[in-house]
Amino acid sequence: MEHKPLDQLRSVADVQPRPLTRQERLQRWIDLLESNPARRLNSLGEIEYKPPAERALIREDNSPLTIAYEDPVLRADGLASDRLGDAMRYFELSEGQAHYALCSCLSGRTMDSAAFAQRLRNTTGNAGWQSAAGAWALAGLAVSLPGVIYLLS
Repeated sequence: MEHKPLDQLRSVADVQPRPLTRQERLQRWIDLLESNPARRLNSLGEIEYKPPAERALIREDNSPLTIAYEDPVLRADGLASDRLGDAMRYFELSEGQAHYALCSCLSGRTMDSAAFAQRLRNTTGNAGWQSAAGAWALAGLAVSLPGVIYLLS
């Protein structure tokens, strides 16, 4: 089998990358935010008080949405702008998830990039099942340990 660079293949075939899954899109955004964890980013100003049509148009310079939109991979995959409505559609965020992760009423006007990444991870379930399984295992151990000690003594 002969291997050729993607650029050469594009000249003879229509090579399209597969679209990213929601999980991959969110993880890429989180990774981008965590790549410069101390960077101060602007939150979105009190989005819950805006009418839905106006809320969709909200944007802030130097926000977590700016970080996502500056990424060529996310733009090529379909992220249309750094406006809240486009980001909610692309990342499949609910109103509540967007509010928790991005709104100034919960985070203040600015926050470290790593904190925004953690909020995204918390609200979208990107913390992974390992965290939940570990928490349940620890809780089970805490509940059962006194009984085991009593039986063994």
